Amino acid sequence: MSLLAKLNTICTSAVRVLEWLQPVFVLGVRLYASSVFFKSGLTKIASMDSTILLFTYEYQVPLLSPTVAAYLGTGAELVLPVLLALGLGGRMAAAALFVFNIVAVISYPELNETGLLQHEYLGALLLVPLLYGPGMLSMDWIVRRKLAG
Repeated sequence: MSLLAKLNTICTSAVRVLEWLQPVFVLGVRLYASSVFFKSGLTKIASMDSTILLFTYEYQVPLLSPTVAAYLGTGAELVLPVLLALGLGGRMAAAALFVFNIVAVISYPELNETGLLQHEYLGALLLVPLLYGPGMLSMDWIVRRKLAG
């Protein structure tokens, strides 16, 4: 067997392993990103009065009153991560959270460099299910297979 043939065999095996790991990786990305948003939503819902005050004096959400922004933001942080984690409407949930993440950065002018970097990482992670779909370990995958017959 030639060196080229041996390299091809090794590379083909490595690619198979990586392809096998891909659904697990996408699931991990979905679960991590979901947990960040969901925990933030739990913090907000624990004291809506404080949350409304934050939206009144700290966050500057365009086009919405602070109270409406507080309730919509909290609701989004509690519902969308569950959908993303389950992979149910996975691309739509990832897209909504991606936009939500951008609005959070724009709305909080006091965000420091570390906070901005965390939002950038989170946005990059959300691009995985947004661009590639929620993967084989998702409700979307199961529903699609059932509908296909």
